[in-house]
Amino acid sequence: MQPHETADDASGSPANITQANAYCRQKAGPPGYALYYALLQLPPSKRDAAYAVHAFCQEIADIHSAVHDPGVAHAKLDWWRQELARLFAGNPAHPVTRALLSVVENSKLSREAFEAVLHGAEMDLSQMRYLDFAGLTHYCDAAGGAPAELTSKVYGFDNPQTPTLARALGHAITLGRRVTDAGVDARSGYVYFPIDELQRFGVTAADIQNGKYSPAFVELMKFQHARARGAITDAAAAIPKQDRRKQRPLLALAALQLALMDEVAASDYKVLHQRIDLTPLRKFWRAWRAR
Repeated sequence: MQPHETADDASGSPANITQANAYCRQKAGPPGYALYYALLQLPPSKRDAAYAVHAFCQEIADIHSAVHDPGVAHAKLDWWRQELARLFAGNPAHPVTRALLSVVENSKLSREAFEAVLHGAEMDLSQMRYLDFAGLTHYCDAAGGAPAELTSKVYGFDNPQTPTLARALGHAITLGRRVTDAGVDARSGYVYFPIDELQRFGVTAADIQNGKYSPAFVELMKFQHARARGAITDAAAAIPKQDRRKQRPLLALAALQLALMDEVAASDYKVLHQRIDLTPLRKFWRAWRAR
């Protein structure tokens, strides 16, 4: 049985696909979450498939945030590698992979695409600081780009460049989350802002982890915000016109991230001691407007 806190009994999964889909919805985007409003932009016939893929990505992302023992975390990743093998052999054990069984076939998803999501989790387990922007870029591509490319194939596309461009947008959204989640990250031991940029602005990782606000911190955050906003805006604009309707969930997530970043900026970047979020009504409105 896998080392997973929410695992079922010895069977390891719900009895049928309806239960598996319900598990995926609760895991990935229950009502009130940004993803819930983003996936409302999909036709109902595609939502269960999208939730299944997002639930897989969430299961993997949760490993570093929920598990503090590196040995246990690596064991979980190893279990998921084995579960991917079972999925592609047609006999998955977990509710998420049971829900994915038909999705993999219908959307022609490769095992390598799922393995790429595991790589982002591996980076979080092995590295809590980045020397420069190149290192952070590699992380954002693995942690955000790979999942976005995977999910874009479930949303659907006609232009062969769309998955690659979706990956760039997922990368940019993850860069933006480093701004909005700076305090949450720091409380978990992570300071993603590159060390050379911290030095340039006169801010230390310890300052961020200790919740120290200062004019230098605000300037650092303004710089990070502007760069991430530009990256998200440019990447969203690059999604091919013929596929923008199909990729509405990803475009909605981009719009929601931009709105949240602006909310954080309006607070003068007071994110180190609290988690700032949009209200459910604002999430619904911004996701709908992204149409």
